[in-house]
Amino acid sequence: MTFTLLSTQDISEINSTARLYRHARTGARLLSIRNTDENKVFAISFRTPPRSSNGVAHILEHSVLGGSQKYPVRDPFRELATGSLQTFLNAITFPDKTMYPVASQNEKDLYNLADVYMDAVLNPRILEHTFRQEGWHLEPGEPPSGLKFNGVVFNEMKGFVSSPDERLTFDLSPRAVFPDTPYGFNSGGDPLDILELSYADFRDFHRSFYHPSNAYLYFYGDMDEEKRLSFLDGWLEGYERQAVDSQLPLQAAFAAPRRMTYAYDPGGNPEATSYLTITWVLPQTGDPEVMLGCAVLAHLLTATPASPLRKALIESGLGEEMIGVGLDDSLRQMIYSTGMRGIRPENVERVEALVLDTLRRLAGEGLDRETVAASLNTVEFKLRERSTPYTPRGLVILFSAMSAWLHDGDPLAVLAFARPLQAIRARLASGEAYFEDLIRRHLLENPHRATVVLNPDPGENERLAAEERRRLEAIRSAMPSGGPASVARELEELKRAQEAPDSPEALATIPTLQLSDLEKHGRTIPLEVKRADAPRLLFHDIPTNGLLYLDLGFDLHALPAELLPYVGLFGRLLLEMGTQKADYVRLTQRIGRSTGGIRGEVLAAPVRSSDEAALWFFLRGKAMLPQAGELLAILEEVLLSPRFDQRERFRQIVLEEKAQLEAGLISSGHRFLRSRMLAHFHVADRVMEGVSGIEYLFFLRRLAAELDRDWAAVLARLVRLHGLLVNRRSLLVNLTTEAAALPAFQSRLEQTLQALPEAEATLGRLELPLLEGNEGLTIPSQVNFVAKGSSLRAFGFEPNGASLVLINSLNNGWLYEKVRLQGGAYGVWCRVDPASSSFSFYSYRDPNLLATLQQYDGAPHYLESLQLSQAELTKAIIGAVGEIDAHLLPDARGWTSMVRSLTGFSDELLQRRREEVLGTTLADYRRFAQALEQVRTSGRVVVLGSAEAIEQANRETPGLLPAVALL
Repeated sequence: MTFTLLSTQDISEINSTARLYRHARTGARLLSIRNTDENKVFAISFRTPPRSSNGVAHILEHSVLGGSQKYPVRDPFRELATGSLQTFLNAITFPDKTMYPVASQNEKDLYNLADVYMDAVLNPRILEHTFRQEGWHLEPGEPPSGLKFNGVVFNEMKGFVSSPDERLTFDLSPRAVFPDTPYGFNSGGDPLDILELSYADFRDFHRSFYHPSNAYLYFYGDMDEEKRLSFLDGWLEGYERQAVDSQLPLQAAFAAPRRMTYAYDPGGNPEATSYLTITWVLPQTGDPEVMLGCAVLAHLLTATPASPLRKALIESGLGEEMIGVGLDDSLRQMIYSTGMRGIRPENVERVEALVLDTLRRLAGEGLDRETVAASLNTVEFKLRERSTPYTPRGLVILFSAMSAWLHDGDPLAVLAFARPLQAIRARLASGEAYFEDLIRRHLLENPHRATVVLNPDPGENERLAAEERRRLEAIRSAMPSGGPASVARELEELKRAQEAPDSPEALATIPTLQLSDLEKHGRTIPLEVKRADAPRLLFHDIPTNGLLYLDLGFDLHALPAELLPYVGLFGRLLLEMGTQKADYVRLTQRIGRSTGGIRGEVLAAPVRSSDEAALWFFLRGKAMLPQAGELLAILEEVLLSPRFDQRERFRQIVLEEKAQLEAGLISSGHRFLRSRMLAHFHVADRVMEGVSGIEYLFFLRRLAAELDRDWAAVLARLVRLHGLLVNRRSLLVNLTTEAAALPAFQSRLEQTLQALPEAEATLGRLELPLLEGNEGLTIPSQVNFVAKGSSLRAFGFEPNGASLVLINSLNNGWLYEKVRLQGGAYGVWCRVDPASSSFSFYSYRDPNLLATLQQYDGAPHYLESLQLSQAELTKAIIGAVGEIDAHLLPDARGWTSMVRSLTGFSDELLQRRREEVLGTTLADYRRFAQALEQVRTSGRVVVLGSAEAIEQANRETPGLLPAVALL
């Protein structure tokens, strides 16, 4: 065996045995984690310090998955996304590393994925047309130059720099404190710097860093250890050790704090405000106790409403919301960053002073012991649970391990957090002012910090556009007379390369599963109705490793339409305004000290094949089983004795909510866009738009203005909302834990249920008008988000299981090729809701508008004329099965089962849908094409984009997009 075992350790904190290896011949590192988790993970990562802000690491991350020696197809990544059971498939560029992780619950599938990824990173073709497609290239454009730039990463990063929040938090702030190291560059790429990257430099970056000697390999899950090593042996046997200069140097400490000021474009907002962050450089990563101490300190300073620094900033009224990355412990030197958005320009210096004055006060007077205890418990709970909605647990563990491993530290020490946590608790028990000392040493007495300010400047985007035009004109002036024609020819060559079909022989090299590898019967989630009458109790007997998940649901049909928008705030009002017994600081401390967290969540979901909707407001809590009684006691208190009568605290919450939505319009525009689109077709989606989307933003703006004008009326609505909603006769209880824990907990649960108010439940049909017409919603962005959709039921079409297969083909076929590869959009998808039959196309960071709509309209013809071999159809079916068999952690399983019950998706129906997926034929494609033809001719269009792009679209298609300014 060519791997040398360096260390092995049983890590109870993650219920795993971890082994560290070194490959003898190449020096490649391997972390292998064995446990019972069926959601297996493989990853290969490289240390890739950038040399400039030209985005080469990011563009290469996109490009290596564009064909390799062993798998010489145009896009192996797309082939895998189309036809595997993957539960995670991606590649990620960080400031100092590039990671290629995959996950699957099927062992054969995982090794297939790992095989393709290994060849992709070690032996990529990285052809010039791939570089031009993913990086940048020239195209014919508008006068005066007659040219324009395009490229997937180029457009992605134009969207990134258009978002002041993303740019400040993830680019300008960390770069300000690392001016002399690779962290001083934008690893994703600055759009104008991307244009300086050559194909030769692109290939050279791969040669420099993508070698096993610079590799970090990772396996996780329930696979055999020897098989893992044998697999990697086969891949590494042909390589020898190579010197790779990828070390990340330390940034020399600043002698004094620094300050930088930049501009952002606020669009047409005459009341635009400023942003500010203060960022400190902390000690190096690697020491588990130091890292954990800094993590707890960051949490207790700013993570919750009770956090003293957050509280001081919010209650100052100097800004609208906290910003900043908090603690980033993934870099070689950790950083802590905090600040505010929504600051009047004249108050910027006051915010900076307030941060420093508050830290001095906390270091001098001491931190509240309850706040410290709450943060310690919360951080420990998160480390034990390691639950994220969309990321496999094995990958979350890898991210943690890499914080030390990448910088030559011990990843096992970082994962085994119990000992350093106990050491910190012992320090506190001895009376040591542990966190106060951290504040003094790492923040107050540390001159290595930078303050970065973003001020509004309505001309900023135009300056960037002017610089882009200047570069295009310089390129045009340097061209010979036939230059523009050669650009057109090169674009045609690129398009031919993008459209050239892979040969059957090349496609056959991609390892795939067969239908015989799939489970014929879908996995069911345990569901027992413990009580059918009010309050209903649903129970899910699922192993939770000693945790309990409890959801208390209140039926929104009890509310009149005018109160529904307040439901978007209701969870925060219950949990963040205090009760008759405790102010919001003490309540927050109690939640953090005794539970894994409580949050509010709105469920608005169409009931299958009807105009009805499941509409609920939930309080969702979790706790270790010994603390389950305290969880119930807290829920009782917030439901029975909330405080709504504090206008200033209410104002703070409203302004925070508003600021969060406004920030998301540019960074996550596709989410808002799809919500807005679906609100045209079903009342459930109309409700969600009103409590979390653009309509909710409009409501919050009106509400903020009304607070001073008529607070009494606002307060009366809140009291009425609470009185109508909190009623045990319309209550739904959803409980997920092991069956053995149920008897003891259920008796305590009954006490809580009996304590809740009981009144006649009046649950009416919600009459809420759907949205109508097209919309052009303007934001100050250099790229767009483009959607088109309709209700398929309106045309007599009901989606079935086969629809998932067709959606898979559209997303990874027509849309991917036309809107992403050729159009340059960073992302594009279509979705159909199996309950409501609502269908939508939507794109993300898209340089186009009308051209994208034209490609959406080409989808019916694509499906109508598509000729798939049986192998290609099988692959699409497998991908669809992978989607419906997505891995769910225990809390998500219990929640998903409840939602299925409420919306009419029984196990029998889900099994029938599965059989429809497995039995999909080309006739299903033709039927779906007919439905999409109706979308083409009658669908609604909603666009989130620049005013200029929307105006141009309306000049070419008069009246297409009635414009509404959002920012």
